[in-house]
Amino acid sequence: MYNGARPARLLSLLVAGLALVTCWNAVQGVADAAVPVSRTAAAPVVDVAQLDGIIGPATARYVIRALAQAEQQNAQALVIEMDTPGGLLKSMQDITKAILNSPVPTVVYVYPSGARAASAGVFVTYAANVAAMAPTTHLGAAHPVGMGTGSTGTTEMTKVTNDAVAEIRGFAALRGRNAAWAEQAVRQSVSITGEQALRLHVVDLIAESPRMLLAKIDGRSVRTAVGSRRLQTKNARIIDVPMDAAERLLLLLGDPNVGFILMTIAMYGIIFELSNPGSVFPGVIGGLALILALATFAVIEVNVAGLLLIAFALILFIADIKVPSHGVLTAGGIAAFVFGSVLLTEHQAPFLRISLVLILVTAALTAAFFAFAVGAGIRAQARRVQTGREGLRDAIGVARSDLAPAGMVFVQGELWSAESADGIISKGARVRVMGVVGLRLTVRRAEDISKKEETE
Repeated sequence: MYNGARPARLLSLLVAGLALVTCWNAVQGVADAAVPVSRTAAAPVVDVAQLDGIIGPATARYVIRALAQAEQQNAQALVIEMDTPGGLLKSMQDITKAILNSPVPTVVYVYPSGARAASAGVFVTYAANVAAMAPTTHLGAAHPVGMGTGSTGTTEMTKVTNDAVAEIRGFAALRGRNAAWAEQAVRQSVSITGEQALRLHVVDLIAESPRMLLAKIDGRSVRTAVGSRRLQTKNARIIDVPMDAAERLLLLLGDPNVGFILMTIAMYGIIFELSNPGSVFPGVIGGLALILALATFAVIEVNVAGLLLIAFALILFIADIKVPSHGVLTAGGIAAFVFGSVLLTEHQAPFLRISLVLILVTAALTAAFFAFAVGAGIRAQARRVQTGREGLRDAIGVARSDLAPAGMVFVQGELWSAESADGIISKGARVRVMGVVGLRLTVRRAEDISKKEETE
């Protein structure tokens, strides 16, 4: 009979483990929130985010989280060190909207030397409270591309261009920058150097280094979403805000080259599994790669991909109970669960995301739960019934009287009326139960059945 004590203990351990991790993360969150407050009393803080590369969902989430963190730390400003060729219109608008509505002053700094703020980067630069550039940097070429069929002069392209012009002119009016040049950058894709940008009032200053930048903007008054604020940045403590694991994963998936590689892996993995059933490993890798590739090419939403990966993880955990995979299915399930959990929280607010530590611990405990608790239950269900009428079949007993063909047999500690299915059985002979009809057993000689099985 199945004993539920062990799975119950495992389930209790699972719940206790999750509770401990949740409490630990809560304590860490309170501690992290408290530390910046004490630091601001001693010295001002400036957070620094590095927007390096294409502007996409990952970088948009990163900048929005950095703004929220700077607000939580009561930072003097968030400096966005930028070097970008441009990016997606939607992601750029997410960033500029967050900048415009943030109570924290934002400083876009085109840095280091040789960097650029092209296309979408121009819009982000114009939206910032302070725009700065390092020597030998440039910005411009903000004409929308890649819309519609890709042809120029279409009604759709005209609408997109006019909308972009209106948007960047609004930024220029709000921040007091050169609106005429901004329109040229959108309509004619013009570009300028840092020195030209300063002369044309496109940016506010040139700074050779981040520390010099903070010295030059010290004492400057800027207008944020909650009113005017005077910057105190000269001797501020600089705190780098790195990308977290979810943002790095999204950044990786945002690369079409990675998507092509994933799709190729998925194709070969699934084909190999179908041609060699039971290989397991190619099928697991192929399934993971397929879902991630679909998310990379935007065939499915990132959150949908997260749900599919978690569902795939559960399938792998359950399959590992039935299929001898030497841990391959469990490893694949843990990987799918972790990736799915990270992608599932992609659109959540920065400080409402699920902790990566909690995700990893939950994945490990879930795998253990399926491996031991659920596995024990399924194995118990598969065992032959030991009691009741079903448990009598194939049971061995002793004839207490001659069966010619009816008589009495002793089976499982009880006397039963029985009928022989293969002639007369003498008293004292060993019998095996072949079936139960009402309250009467049908039996055969146990020795005869054993010999028959050996012959077969």
